[in-house]
Amino acid sequence: MKEMKARTLISSLLSASLIMAAAACSDDAPKSSPYEWGNEGSVKTCDHILFNADGSENENGTVIGNGDQEFVFTGNQTLKKGVYELKGWVYVGAGATLTIEPGTVIRGDKETQASLIIEPGGKLYAEGTATEPIVFTSEQPKGQRKPGDWGGLVICGKARNNQGVLNQQIEGGPRTKHGGTDDSDNSGVLRYVRVEFAGYPFQKNKEINGVTFGSVGSGTTVDHVQVSYCNDDSYERFGGSVNCRYLVAYNGWDDEFDTDNGFSGKVQFCLSIRDPRIADTSQSNGFESDNCADGALTEPFTSAVFSNVTFIGPLGRDANFTNDASYINGGSYNPNNGSALGKFQAAMQIRRSSRLNCFNSVAVGYPIGLIIDGEKGGTVESAKNGQIGLQNVWFAGMGITGSDANKVYEDVLYDARNKAVIDANQESYSSTFFKAQSGNRVMPDIASLLLSDPRHIGVSYLPTASSPLLNAASFTNPLLASWFEQVSYIGAFGTSDNWLDGWTNFDPQNTDY
Repeated sequence: MKEMKARTLISSLLSASLIMAAAACSDDAPKSSPYEWGNEGSVKTCDHILFNADGSENENGTVIGNGDQEFVFTGNQTLKKGVYELKGWVYVGAGATLTIEPGTVIRGDKETQASLIIEPGGKLYAEGTATEPIVFTSEQPKGQRKPGDWGGLVICGKARNNQGVLNQQIEGGPRTKHGGTDDSDNSGVLRYVRVEFAGYPFQKNKEINGVTFGSVGSGTTVDHVQVSYCNDDSYERFGGSVNCRYLVAYNGWDDEFDTDNGFSGKVQFCLSIRDPRIADTSQSNGFESDNCADGALTEPFTSAVFSNVTFIGPLGRDANFTNDASYINGGSYNPNNGSALGKFQAAMQIRRSSRLNCFNSVAVGYPIGLIIDGEKGGTVESAKNGQIGLQNVWFAGMGITGSDANKVYEDVLYDARNKAVIDANQESYSSTFFKAQSGNRVMPDIASLLLSDPRHIGVSYLPTASSPLLNAASFTNPLLASWFEQVSYIGAFGTSDNWLDGWTNFDPQNTDY
């Protein structure tokens, strides 16, 4: 009897030990976190961002967003390296953080106009590497991709703009309003990132840009970003003070670097390359810069400072280019989505009271070099008062050096407000202004710049060893005193520092994603 009781006791102890061991093992095993849901009006919110294709919960899923047209992410999550599909307008809400690992590919859904929108107070850490960039691209198969296949990347913050605090809705349709008083606001990191085939036309003249910055502050890190085949502007900045380096705009539809509403950041080392058969009905430019839509003298002024930019315009790609509908037909990249084709206009259009500045840069092959547009606001007065700086800027192979008004392709003194020629025997004020600025030059042709080969893609656009662009830069202007890397050359490249290597892609149409 005693022996049986002993055996029973031992058996009970062993069972208890096994139960405790199993419990311990269970504690060590990975647990699935429950999805916490909420609502902001009619829009669902959730602390998880990954789902299955049918919208069901799966923290290891491959779909970003639950499939609704609008969805707000409220948590803190890292996307492991892999391939994901972005569905709908996915907002990273205030207090939320989305981190994306190097080498990740995110394919935007066409049907839902997929877009990733970082709201003020939210953060995106998309930090790729030169060998493993992060790619946002079309979900369409290779050979079938078009501009506007998905929405785009939108980042909004709490820096100043000239429209007020959280008073300006971001362009393109999303709900997000941006702006604040903190010019050092931090929205995260965007580094070694490509954005391809974005710009879905939500409504007529309401496309989301490739990368849109709304009041993004200088605490945000942005460098090594390429936007290709966007259906609107490659980059647009509405207010804010974010500084950027190493940007590529490739074969966009409208403007390359659009600045508005008090953007005051610094930007260095940019390459812009145009497809000569793609231009927007509004007239495509390298720079398009406004203070605000009506030209009001509203502070803070758009006062961006660019240095070391290379613009390769349509004549820089094809010597047989003609600026008309017989040539500009979109080619194989016409998306037939309602986006109207038009003409190319200027390497630089400054208008509506903007006070943009550009130094140590080169532009080739546009119909017009510079437009200081006086139709609205005080742009011409700002230029005369020294509040617009264009120094050590070289033009080559332009149709004309300057024009004084939008859609006027003549280098004559022109009254933009009254739309009338003042004197057909005098060159435009824009041309006179440009030639009078320190270090500016108008070269007789593109060949005189001695670039590697500006007519072909896949080359570096580096100047050759005997190029006059070398040793021609100057950083003595007070606007360049801080933040800028002081280099000896004009344009985006010296003879050996090809910062395009490894992470860029000039043939995304034929890339396996």
